[in-house]
Amino acid sequence: MIGPIPPLYAGTVTKYVFIESYKTTPADIAARAYEVSGGVMIKETCFGLQITGKEEEVDRVISHVREVDPAHIYVKDRGFPPGDPRRCRANLGGARPGYFGHEFEMGFIRRISIGLEKIDSPAEIPAPESEQKDKEGLSVKRLMELIEQEA
Repeated sequence: MIGPIPPLYAGTVTKYVFIESYKTTPADIAARAYEVSGGVMIKETCFGLQITGKEEEVDRVISHVREVDPAHIYVKDRGFPPGDPRRCRANLGGARPGYFGHEFEMGFIRRISIGLEKIDSPAEIPAPESEQKDKEGLSVKRLMELIEQEA
């Protein structure tokens, strides 16, 4: 059993920045993040970025990055800091256990992006027509007849 593990980056947070876009790549958002990185640690990944630093600094970098393609950039917290021996693939071998979750999430993120794009342009979305206007409800009398038939 592993003993107590001192925090490698005490007082910091790590966030994943996922990108699922047809017009922006992880390299594009990495370049944008480095423009305002300050004291944060940025790692480019196959799905986007991993950013570690003080919470307000990380949030500032993420806000800057999201300006590029807001409907296609997603952010989520990472539970363990980079290099943490409890989760690091260098210690465990193979893909990091959370990677498979990221892979799954990327499968439905593109659907969310489509919805976000449609919300940004509400004039193009036709208002839904009420289905109840055309249909009559079941009358109480008819409901009572059905209940008596079944009894």
